[in-house]
Amino acid sequence: MNVLVNLLEISTFIFYFTVIIIITLFSYKKQKSDTSFVLGNRSLNFWLTALSAHASDMSNWLFMGFPMIIFLGGLFNAWAAIGLIVCMYFNWQFVAPKIRTMTEKMGSLTLYAYFETRFKDFSGIIRTLSATMSFIFYMFYISAGLIGLGFLVETLFGFSYTVGITFGLLIVLFYVFLGGYTTVAWIDLFQGFFLLFVILFVPITLIYKFDGLSNIFSSLKTQNLSTSLFPSFSIKTFIEIFLISFGWGLGYFGQPHIITKFMGIKNVKDMPKAKYVGVSWQTLALLGATLFGIIGVYAFPKGLDNPQLIVLEIVKNNLAPFFSALILCSILAATTNVMAAQILVVASSVAEDYYKALFVKKASHKEVLLASRISVIVIGIIAYIIAYFKISTINSLVLYSWSGLGASFGPLLLVSLYSKKITRMGAFFGILTGGLVSGLWPFINKFIAYKIPSMIPGFILSLIAIYIFSLASEKKVRNYAK
Repeated sequence: MNVLVNLLEISTFIFYFTVIIIITLFSYKKQKSDTSFVLGNRSLNFWLTALSAHASDMSNWLFMGFPMIIFLGGLFNAWAAIGLIVCMYFNWQFVAPKIRTMTEKMGSLTLYAYFETRFKDFSGIIRTLSATMSFIFYMFYISAGLIGLGFLVETLFGFSYTVGITFGLLIVLFYVFLGGYTTVAWIDLFQGFFLLFVILFVPITLIYKFDGLSNIFSSLKTQNLSTSLFPSFSIKTFIEIFLISFGWGLGYFGQPHIITKFMGIKNVKDMPKAKYVGVSWQTLALLGATLFGIIGVYAFPKGLDNPQLIVLEIVKNNLAPFFSALILCSILAATTNVMAAQILVVASSVAEDYYKALFVKKASHKEVLLASRISVIVIGIIAYIIAYFKISTINSLVLYSWSGLGASFGPLLLVSLYSKKITRMGAFFGILTGGLVSGLWPFINKFIAYKIPSMIPGFILSLIAIYIFSLASEKKVRNYAK
């Protein structure tokens, strides 16, 4: 029986990745320059843009990190999902159309190149700082994806954790190295629909098996976990709601791997269509992940040694092997989507913001394309080393990286699109302050009684730094003129 189960899971896995390989090989011929590799020649339709932006966002956090916090803390923790949905809607509404238009007008292929042009930074210091911050935080982000793949292969197939992270990295590097932006977008579209089907179909099947939601919510009460988004209407509760929601949600405004998806749409007028498709997908996906978390409380009243594996354990213990195969492919889809987008962003940054901007300014398109592909391999190796030592949980690594990127670039991106008073000095110190505060906050917060997410102080202090240093440098210029 175990042999048959493993054969089914492996067969499903092979079929799934055969489709991925076909998509990769089909799109490989289209990557002839750095522009096509980095942004797909800005030719994506609204379906590709929407699903690529959202499917490349959630990662294995959707199946492993988020269900875990619901499983451990109850329904109240779903405010993280609500914050993400609300802020991503605002991201589509207020950032997406403007950044698409302005980056094309300025000829910028990366977010950091946009900052450099927008603030007339001929020294290259803003671009270099942005690329450095991005590199640091993305290494932890990508490693979180590898850790999830390691646990996945270890739990389902019985192979070692090292085999899992090695195999996962090779799969992602294969289709990013060959295909680039367009390949990642088409794979995101395919995996996005597949992932959404699984994350809704499987929990609904489990609810039916467990005789409805009433039994599940009874188990939440038995475990003294919240069964409501508003367990009380005290000031403390509303402060916690704010911290949970915006501790995650604000990060959307500064995620380069999501912002670049906005930059690749063919027609800006199609952005509203992409917005509604994308936010609808996100809402349904997070609903399914929330259901997995609360079902887990019913299925495992005594808890689990590794709560990150809650979805896998539920399916393995309560459904036929076919469902395990579906979950396997879904987690792989969610993980590889994000890792591919992130590796592509960092590799593009290394090629465009270091190699071309600082060292070989007259590099040809083919030379920059080659530099991008070499960077893909180097980035993958560094992330592999971090993942090998399993320095933290998936949720902690994702939150740390998400907060660092969001606080570094989110405040500056927002004000750069809507204000003409920001100076080069303000931009530089805004990025530096947001990144440093967010990166160091977990260590500072140990000495504070109330736990505050890194995103909140990082984002706020970055905005303050942008304003103060812009004001100071503007006065300096006026005094010099006098």
